[in-house]
Amino acid sequence: MSRAREFADLAGSADAGGITGRNLLINGAMQVNQRGTETSSDGNDAVADRFLIFRGGTDARFTLSTDTDVPAGQGFTKSAKIDVTTADTSFAAGDLIGFRQQIEGQNVQHLKKGTSNAESLTLSFYIKSSITGTYILEIYDFDNARQISKSYTVSSANTWEKKIITFPADTTGAFDNDNNRSLLVHWWLGAGSSYQSGTLNTSWNSVTTANRVVGQVNAINSTDNNIYFTGCQLEIGQKATPFEHRLFADELARCQRYYQKHGNETSTYRYLASAYCNATNQAQGVLTLPVTMRAAPTTSVSGNFEMIHGSTNASITLNTKELNQSSVGLEPSGSSFTANSGAIIRGSNDATAQLKLDAEM
Repeated sequence: MSRAREFADLAGSADAGGITGRNLLINGAMQVNQRGTETSSDGNDAVADRFLIFRGGTDARFTLSTDTDVPAGQGFTKSAKIDVTTADTSFAAGDLIGFRQQIEGQNVQHLKKGTSNAESLTLSFYIKSSITGTYILEIYDFDNARQISKSYTVSSANTWEKKIITFPADTTGAFDNDNNRSLLVHWWLGAGSSYQSGTLNTSWNSVTTANRVVGQVNAINSTDNNIYFTGCQLEIGQKATPFEHRLFADELARCQRYYQKHGNETSTYRYLASAYCNATNQAQGVLTLPVTMRAAPTTSVSGNFEMIHGSTNASITLNTKELNQSSVGLEPSGSSFTANSGAIIRGSNDATAQLKLDAEM
């Protein structure tokens, strides 16, 4: 085969979606939703894994979930659904609301931002919204407080539409090479006058708040409103290639770097870890994580857990300690343990018995 033929085949493969690793976003097909349906509260709630609501000021609330409503014939099975349950019909000046993904600095070094060889970016996605009009998509450089915004139009209510938006390269401000957030992608849903009183900043510049979201429609002005997203892809270059469909197992592992849930999925027993009873009221165990997390996680425990030691099933309080990126120390406490014996920790007959680990940025 000639070298020219090889290059032609390679280009054709990219056009057909055959080259992997193009999409800088994780879970763009919204396949993974470890948290399940959530009711928004603090403005940092997940719609699907890696896609979070950001909110400031507004009292708007949502039911956040994944849904089987998807654009036809594109290979998608899930979308992220934002169902407005408490509307905001009039934003205060400093109010803001949107949907975003944050990317680690070490994952965007190949963009060569801040150099003369910096790369342009293209974002493609599908949106279905109850509200037509102008929407704002923003790329935000957290390390250098720089940003660029582009507008797009939702033309038909409650209809899937594909959007493609290209952003020029930025030769100013390199991303930090670490595991903290550097590049943020913001799909805005509404904002007050503090964010809309200037001129939309359509080229890379230092952040001027008034220029970030100019022209954005209020997409959360009624409890009848629903907004759906899927097929979100951010890639190098000025051309959108077909969506990179990843295996579910691969996407799940990427998501588990930031969030993991261990325990029961239904009202059946599920084993969590082995343990050792070092006293009659205390035991020690360790949960080895399936994926190394971005940072030592924060933990939360819900539902009821128990420990089997000898022939006894004892209710326990599940405590965590000595957290790191690859394991979680467990220290169950209770009563009438058999000292110096082995044990098994499991969720009780309770679908809510879960240990949740969060290393989001």
